[in-house]
Amino acid sequence: MKSRVSCVDEDDCDSCRLAYCWWRTAAEFDKCVKVKLGFPNVSILTPRLRLLRELERLALVAPDGLNELQHKLLEYRSGDFWVPTGGIRKEDMDIPPVNTILLVGFSGSGKSSLINLMYSILGRSGLIPFAQTSSGRSNYTTMYMEEHNVLRSTRSGFCIYDSRGFDYHSTREALEEMSSWMSEGIHHNQPCFRYNDRATTADDAAMENVTLRSSSNFLQREVNCVMVVANIAQIYKALKAGDLKPLEATRQLFSFPALRKSKENPLLILTHGDLLSTEERIDGRMKICEHLEISETNGVYDILCLNEYGFPVEESDPVSAYALTEAVYRALLISDRSHFPKMKFKDWAMLILLWLTRFIGFCFAFLADVCSNLGKKQKLRNEFDSRHYKLKP
Repeated sequence: MKSRVSCVDEDDCDSCRLAYCWWRTAAEFDKCVKVKLGFPNVSILTPRLRLLRELERLALVAPDGLNELQHKLLEYRSGDFWVPTGGIRKEDMDIPPVNTILLVGFSGSGKSSLINLMYSILGRSGLIPFAQTSSGRSNYTTMYMEEHNVLRSTRSGFCIYDSRGFDYHSTREALEEMSSWMSEGIHHNQPCFRYNDRATTADDAAMENVTLRSSSNFLQREVNCVMVVANIAQIYKALKAGDLKPLEATRQLFSFPALRKSKENPLLILTHGDLLSTEERIDGRMKICEHLEISETNGVYDILCLNEYGFPVEESDPVSAYALTEAVYRALLISDRSHFPKMKFKDWAMLILLWLTRFIGFCFAFLADVCSNLGKKQKLRNEFDSRHYKLKP
């Protein structure tokens, strides 16, 4: 690993610098180098310099930090990053056996490619693809929720869920679907069919096996953290063409309140940055972060999933490899802060009492409505009888 990350040394070659230290060709990179020597107040730096400084941090810690984080994730068990708060003991917390990280995004954002990169970096799977992608198949999309044990370990304390990409023109449907995922939970092979799928896939044999694939035997998991995956190249090119729809749809997805855990925003993963020039890549990230009203350096990662040959970058791009590992590590930190205390007998009793009170209230409201309708009918009948009596000779 260390032999492949020589670009962070002073005697690194220009080819390596262009390969994965792409930001070093930016116009203001020389200013960033001067900033590193002076240790200035970060608050007075421009957003562009803060971004370049953050990218340099990743390059600096990648050689040794990647192995360290990989080891932490391999040894991780659900709840390991929990910190005592409120005087509650860890054994009194409702900590699931496995933390669940959900990837969401629009079609073509690179979620499945990101899964394969996780397998390559964290599971040491090499070039074996575990998640099917749309590369070479423009009409392919993930039709089911897929649970991935990216560590390929029976003792793994977390799992990653790949979901079907949304449509930029159907954000309302996307938010409704995500709301159900966050409130009800998700399970492996859970169908992600949309309204228009019936007409396009009615003759597909896979549709006949929906019940078999979406078996209820799969464990229902609560979503502990969300990563929003966005295609920075697609969004930036649309912006240059005057189309704000991809950016606005991403904002609605990212800002959806149900995705927040522990009062923190979901993590933002930007992909396909290699399709842009250096200046476009930096400008695109800053524009996206500005529109989402978030920091361009905190909780945002620019990750290259595939190299020029279409394979996971793995060790050929240590900066992307470390950024992805840090993103997973950060997601687990958020996950372990989102756990709630276990419900005790008193809590269950109060909950049952609340349900009983609501049921009684519903019964009284129903009886009041029935009595009101009966009273109106009786009043009308009495009026009719009185009129009929007066008309008699």
